[in-house]
This record gives sequence, C-alpha cells and structure tokens, in this order.
Amino acid sequence: MDYSVGDFVELITKKGVFRGYIMPKHEFSSDDILILKLENGYNIGLKKSEIIEIKFIEHYELKRKEISVKKNENGKKVTILGTGGTIASYIDYKTGAVKPALTPDELLFAVPEIGNKYNLETKVLFNILSENMKVEHWKVIAREIYNAFMDGSQGILIPHGTDTMAFTSAALSFMLQDLPGPVVLVGAQRSSDRPSSDAHLNLLASFKLFDTDLGEVVVAMHGSISDTYVDVHRGVRVRKMHTSRRDAFKSINSEIIARINENVKFLSDYKKRSGSLKLYDKMDESVALIYFYPNMDTDILEYIGSRKKGIIIAGTGLGHVSSDTIKVLKDLIDSGVYVGITSQCLYGSVNLNVYSTGREMVKAGVRPLGDMLPEVAYVKLMWAM
Repeated sequence: MDYSVGDFVELITKKGVFRGYIMPKHEFSSDDILILKLENGYNIGLKKSEIIEIKFIEHYELKRKEISVKKNENGKKVTILGTGGTIASYIDYKTGAVKPALTPDELLFAVPEIGNKYNLETKVLFNILSENMKVEHWKVIAREIYNAFMDGSQGILIPHGTDTMAFTSAALSFMLQDLPGPVVLVGAQRSSDRPSSDAHLNLLASFKLFDTDLGEVVVAMHGSISDTYVDVHRGVRVRKMHTSRRDAFKSINSEIIARINENVKFLSDYKKRSGSLKLYDKMDESVALIYFYPNMDTDILEYIGSRKKGIIIAGTGLGHVSSDTIKVLKDLIDSGVYVGITSQCLYGSVNLNVYSTGREMVKAGVRPLGDMLPEVAYVKLMWAM
C-alpha cells in the first residue's frame, strides 16, 4: 500500500468506502490501524487488513492558511486579548494535535473579515489550555483589560478555553467595576479548522456586542447545536453544562442577557457602559472548593481547614452536609475559617431553615450562599478576602 501522511485518498474497505487524509500514527496506534481524517473533520481508525484498495487522489499537507489582521483606523477600537483554548487553536497535521495560535494575527483566523470594520489591537497574553489557568492569570487579564480601556478601547474580546471560562468570567466580573464597554469571553467547542467548528459564529456574534451599550463581563457561546444563534450570559451566572455539545453553556438561576443572530436582542436587564472604571485585582488564594459526598472523611476538612482561610462547600440538596461534618465545621469556624455553603443541584437556592441539619449548620456558623454557583462563590471569596 503506497501512501504517506497528508495524502488525500479513497479507501475501499470491507465496511464501505471512505475518503480523507492519511493522519500520522501516534504512540497508542496499533500497527494494523490506519487513521483517516474524513472530509467532515472527524478521525476514524480502519484496520489495514480490511482495506481492499487505496486510491491515491492527491498529496496535500494540510497547513493553516496565513492571514494578516487588517485594521480599520477609523473604526471602533476593540482590543483582543488571547489566552489560548480551542477557539484560538488549529490542527497540526504533522502530529494530529490541536495547537494554540502563536501570533496575534492567528486569533482572527475564523473571521478575518472583522478587521475591515474595527480598529483592532491584538495581544496574546498566554498560549495555555484553560485547565492551566490560575489566579495570577486572572490578575494579568484584568490589568490588561483595565489598561486597554484606559487607552481608548471601547470593547474587549477574550478568546478563552471553555473548560474554566466560567471561573475567569466570574473573577473578571469582581475585579472590574463600572466598565466603559463590554468584556466578552468567547470560546469554541471545536477548533476553527474543523467543518463543525462553532468558532466563526461565536466570534462574529461577539463583535456585535461592541456596537451596543453593554457594560459588563459576559460569555458569548452557541445557544443551539446548529449555527443559528449565540447566547450572551452574565459572567457570574454561566456554566459549561456539557462536555462537547456546541450549546454547552447555560445561564444558571438567571435569564440570558441577550440572543444574537442577525442582530443583538436583549432579553433581560444588564449593566450599561459607565465612565468610572475601577480595578480591584487583589485575590487571597487561601480558599478551597470542596464537593461534599456521603461517607466523606472529616479528616479531609480538618486538613484543608488548617491550611486555608476560607472553604466553599457544594452541599447536597438545599445545602446540607452530614451531621458528623457539622462539628468539624464549627471548630474550623471558631478558629477563624470562613465556611460558605452552596448546592450541588446548581438550580435553586440554598435554604438551611427547612431541616434540622440545616439549622444546626446555621448554629455552627456556616454561611448559606443563596443561588450562587459553587465556582462563583469560590472566586468571590478569594476576591472578598
């Protein structure tokens, strides 16, 4: 079988006919498996023993097209702060891996036409996957946003990985007050090189927010599995609710702020642009977020409480923990540790006044945090402390 990586071929197999690009073998590949990238962007593995014939069509090493950001000097000034993630990634067909954009120009790979309308300033702050985002990164982003607004930007776009986007949006919501324009975090569940990518619509919709009077931190992501509209979520009310669907992001205990298709349609109250921007970027990292579970070893809480100034617990139902845990929490609270309780249910509000367990928790000094999401409470406590 004569073929090489990058060849576009048609495989006639015992299971059917498949067309696509020959992908490189990775360390877990079996010697009897040929990896093919189909024309729809997905990879499949085919047993070589089941391949009847390989028809060579063309040799084409897939590379990302180079572009340059075109600036409209007379357009509205918008700053793009790249952090990494799938939306700013592309397929490296030499390895089959998804890699982050390495230059500011690459950030607009999915929507190069945007540069014709806006006076764009682009800067890559990090090239990291969002699971590697830390408190120090949030601080850098907040300061860069502040500086960009002070330098005349009327809106900030932050391409960000989806996995921890809700943490970052919450942190920026607390750190930046009285915004003079929108701060829009945008991501993609699928990289811009894939035919099924959501990057183009998400980016295109995000830019439409810069022509509104919005003045808060929001997340803009697909609102349906089709390329129909993008939903705009408040930065402290949004959560990724599915691992891979394009409509993974939902507003929790809150209506979406807006829906974008051809135009921006606001659906609930929102903060409008203000002229008195403030930056509060100090964070106390001595906070832990704990998920309560049946049979939890209370030694875990004692250990964490001995090392942290504050603990946020995602409790069961209305915000409960086991009875043997309450005494440990009381001791921690008496020693000066802040303990706040949220709910694993996500939807609805904590209420410690219904059952005896909750009332005992109140007596111990546990603070009920209403309908706040666990990750938002975690971030807010760091900021408040």
